[in-house]
Amino acid sequence: MRIFTEQELKQFVSLNSEAVKVVEDAFTSLSQDQVSMPPIMRVDIDDQNGEVDVKTAYIKEKEMFAIKISSGFFNNHLLGLPSGNGMMILINTKTGVPEAVLLDNGYLTDVRTAAAGAVAASYLAKNTIETVGIIGAGSQAKYQLRALNIVRKFQKVLVYARSAERAKKYAEEMTAELGIKVVAVDSAEAVVRNSDIVITTTPAKEPIIKAEWLHPGLHITAMGSDAEHKQELEAEVIAKADILVCDTKAQCARLGELHHALTAGVLTEESEVVELGDLTSLWGAGRKNDEQITVCDLTGTGVQDTAIALFAYKEMVKRNKGITIENNKILQKN
Repeated sequence: MRIFTEQELKQFVSLNSEAVKVVEDAFTSLSQDQVSMPPIMRVDIDDQNGEVDVKTAYIKEKEMFAIKISSGFFNNHLLGLPSGNGMMILINTKTGVPEAVLLDNGYLTDVRTAAAGAVAASYLAKNTIETVGIIGAGSQAKYQLRALNIVRKFQKVLVYARSAERAKKYAEEMTAELGIKVVAVDSAEAVVRNSDIVITTTPAKEPIIKAEWLHPGLHITAMGSDAEHKQELEAEVIAKADILVCDTKAQCARLGELHHALTAGVLTEESEVVELGDLTSLWGAGRKNDEQITVCDLTGTGVQDTAIALFAYKEMVKRNKGITIENNKILQKN
């Protein structure tokens, strides 16, 4: 078995165009029925505003698949800690033997989630954009903006968060990092009305974005609603979209923004919903013109986790990194 630490993984596995392509290919495999992916298992820790998810998927003909344990404890910022954490285990698909443990503390989840946002934007956002809107100011808000910068160029970013202080800090840090003007604003409405793309990155339990704020040409990627009780968009936002895309329709109907639209009755089981893999495999069409309103509902899938874990494993092994353990003895430590 090999063990890789967060420090090593961050050194050699980056959020870049290659990582985005790995996740894009994973969605294509899912669309082409090349993936076995069970429903998410989740444990809610309500009294601590936390949750732990277990996600997994087997991609046919791959030598290993990942089982990921991922936590989100949303009071952690009060302790000076990131809200996300976790680890991944790679299992040999021939023998069932664990081959590797990736002690990434949620880093690979951040990478694969942001990469999915980039994939969505590449098919659904206008080719030419001026302003990007970010709602939320945590780690995923940073990763999503970095990922978007891989597939689209833009001149300005507007950010809104419940904490004005955190939004201001986010604006300062991302301006310095990307060399793009990032401005903290005082409302979600200001973000939506003045942006070409809006990315929501919160664990909100009540809608943040209202349908009346939408405008022609807008694209929204909502990635915060990954449990039944979470919701970032009014149900009518989903109903007003010219194109609605889900990472998987079944999962979003259970956990995502689609779930709330179905519950509210503004959409039905017969409503047209496109899966992201339909776009990446070119079986479905993305944005057709600059007037359409598009929405992508991302709940996070096990196939993304297996894809990014295999990618990370390959990058680490070719550099001979990590700790190797055999028969409970450490054989190699780099």
